[in-house]
Amino acid sequence: MSTVESSATTASRQPIAVALAAELERMIATGELGPGARLPAERELARQRGVSRTTLREAMNALEEKGLVERRQGRGTRVVDRPDEARQILGLHPPDATESVTELRTLVEPSVAALAATRATRANQLQLADVLARTTADLTAQQSLERDTEFHLLLAHATLNPLVTALHGLMTEWTLPQRRLSHASPAGRALSLRGHQEILAAVEAHDADGAHDAMRRHLTDVGASWDAEALGDP
Repeated sequence: MSTVESSATTASRQPIAVALAAELERMIATGELGPGARLPAERELARQRGVSRTTLREAMNALEEKGLVERRQGRGTRVVDRPDEARQILGLHPPDATESVTELRTLVEPSVAALAATRATRANQLQLADVLARTTADLTAQQSLERDTEFHLLLAHATLNPLVTALHGLMTEWTLPQRRLSHASPAGRALSLRGHQEILAAVEAHDADGAHDAMRRHLTDVGASWDAEALGDP
């Protein structure tokens, strides 16, 4: 279950506590640990993760400082339940037209990337790098789509703004049919990965303008791949 060891390798020997915090934060961001979920007792969680209790406490302190978990004496640790205000307010249906999807993503995602570049912690960078390390050439179209979704969700999470993350979750639902098109062929999957690599490089450099531009290029390339797939081009 644990990917702390692989994450630590991706982070070039980052401290174990940082790798553990990054892995748990990724699980929270992607919903693997959902709102209100209770984590195992400290002793058991440390055993499961193969770390000392001191290391575990350091990781949990980092998550608590970000407001991601709540720890109470005698009641354990649980994932903070963030009400989904955005979903309640926006009772919208997924857009059908590719043009609408492209317009929405172009309006929002470059700014998200720029903000992530400004605010991303080392743990956030580690999560993004780990996704790309798991995006290999032998993935199926569905697996590649899942990595793509995870990368963009973690990028939104790196803005440290829960409303941005909530909005991105809605956008993912609305844009899913079109996003599938860009992963239908090996060429489309490779194109998507290259775009993600450029975005991550800018985020790691804390280059907001570079991240903004990299995301715009990525969306332009993805839009072109949608058109090619829709027309049946090889």
